[in-house]
Amino acid sequence: MRDGGWEPRRLAAVAVALPDGVTPSGTRGRILHAALGLFAEWGFHGTSIRKIGAAVGINSATLYAHYPSKEQVLADLVQIGHAELHHRLTEAVRAGGAPAERLAALMRAHVLAHTDFPLLSVVTNSELHALSAELAAPALALGVASERLLLDVLAAGIEDGSFDLPDVRLAARAIGGMGQRVGNWFGPDQPHTRTQVAEAFVSFALRIAGITTPIPPA
Repeated sequence: MRDGGWEPRRLAAVAVALPDGVTPSGTRGRILHAALGLFAEWGFHGTSIRKIGAAVGINSATLYAHYPSKEQVLADLVQIGHAELHHRLTEAVRAGGAPAERLAALMRAHVLAHTDFPLLSVVTNSELHALSAELAAPALALGVASERLLLDVLAAGIEDGSFDLPDVRLAARAIGGMGQRVGNWFGPDQPHTRTQVAEAFVSFALRIAGITTPIPPA
């Protein structure tokens, strides 16, 4: 069911953006930005090298001088997405606190990573399967590390009795899955701000863990 005032996210309404400090300079960076927008709209298999080159204003031969393959372009984008998320989650739990506070901080950081870079999150989460095992390995390792941060917080809450969870791993998948989908619909054409979405999802995550008391941002 869909709220009558809630329209699906339009790719054209969302700016193509990458985290600060990770985009290569010059043509390589322009290739990544162009590919991100095209992969988000058309998917990896629906985007050709020629189409990426045309968006950058270069021919295919010039593009290959910067990236050996379309797959490598995708691999770099997926790595950037996973690295940004893992960095934010690590910073979120570094402050410590009770398990409920750490869970709230994790969920908040997770959602904001997807609201701040929705197209990157779409490509990172939806196109990883297109990579070979070798090119996907670094991003998958970061994904495992990110999930471990959440599993450790949930386990700590069970240990001290503050969480009521019948299955920690399934709870982690449910909580993580909520955040992953935000990039598929969030954008400037939506009625909620990034903060409103993040705080709502924090309350959802806490309820999964059996906590109904709000945890305000630090």
